[in-house]
Amino acid sequence: MTTVVKGIKLRLYPNKAQIDQLWQLFGNDRFVWNHMLAMANQRYENNPASRFVGEYDMNYLLKPLKKEYPFLKLSDATSLLVVNHNLALAYQNLFQHRGGHPRFKSRRSAKQSYTGQSICTVEAKRRLKLPKIGSIRTSKTGHLANGKIKRYTISHDATDRYYISLQVETEVHDLPKTNQKIGLDLGVSDLAIDSNGVKYGTFNAQWLKKQAQRWQAKFSRRRHQATVAMRQWNHHHKLLKMALNDYQNWQRAKMTKARYQAKIANQRKDYLAKAIANASWYQFRTMMEYKCDWYGKQLVVVSARNTSRICSVCGHNGGAKPLAIREWTCSECQTHHDRDINAAVNILKRGLKATG
Repeated sequence: MTTVVKGIKLRLYPNKAQIDQLWQLFGNDRFVWNHMLAMANQRYENNPASRFVGEYDMNYLLKPLKKEYPFLKLSDATSLLVVNHNLALAYQNLFQHRGGHPRFKSRRSAKQSYTGQSICTVEAKRRLKLPKIGSIRTSKTGHLANGKIKRYTISHDATDRYYISLQVETEVHDLPKTNQKIGLDLGVSDLAIDSNGVKYGTFNAQWLKKQAQRWQAKFSRRRHQATVAMRQWNHHHKLLKMALNDYQNWQRAKMTKARYQAKIANQRKDYLAKAIANASWYQFRTMMEYKCDWYGKQLVVVSARNTSRICSVCGHNGGAKPLAIREWTCSECQTHHDRDINAAVNILKRGLKATG
């Protein structure tokens, strides 16, 4: 039995009052970030040799800031501490040349979020109790059973949906020992192929991709049209000015485009596969590593060099072959091979050799 921290993401279904609350909390975190960032910038402009105001000092400033701006008291207090921590971390990365200068956050950004460390509790199969928000409807909370929520992040994305991401401390138990060993080859035409000949096909979302591209083009065209219309209106009307967001036609295209893109991303994540150019191999391996660690299994990573060229029966190297050739016959032992399955068998042999 091992104690691990899992990341679990649920959909939120807030009511109208809760939506207003969430946007207030998003705004409060953004306000504190921008206020502290502006203060740090001003301090540096006044005296470049001055010491940077660290996380502890920023936390000390929160109390007078809440007196000056009472609306900050509506936030979960721990979320404002997280803001200061993240800003201090951003400056630390800047000083160590691992990132650029922190930027101000905009209320017009497609994604809004805030993070807290207060206690969240499961009330029912589809309800959570959150700090300051109260009871809120969610997707299924079954994964939270017997777990302790350590941290939560509530977010709103470009699809106009609300989500909560939870860090949950829970116990996992080793899976039964089967004494079986298997080789896995990550392929081009299939995501993974095992040494038993089972192929796990790639995720194919051609229709969704075409729809996303179609709506991306519509979004760009409608945005251009709205920009032209806005400038013409503002040129002829001195009192009542229009903003780009007042034009709903391109806003609808923006929403539809974002939903298609989100659907593609979600399906890819569920299946673990993308096109090879999108490099899902790394994500697949990362997930395999921590899941094997959780459940008491051993993952041995070996070099896949030449595994598709070498005959898994006699060891003869058949030479390089174009990717279009998926099957070949060994010139020495006349064994006919599926290219990917043969590679998986060779990977299994290398893994067994590496582990003795």
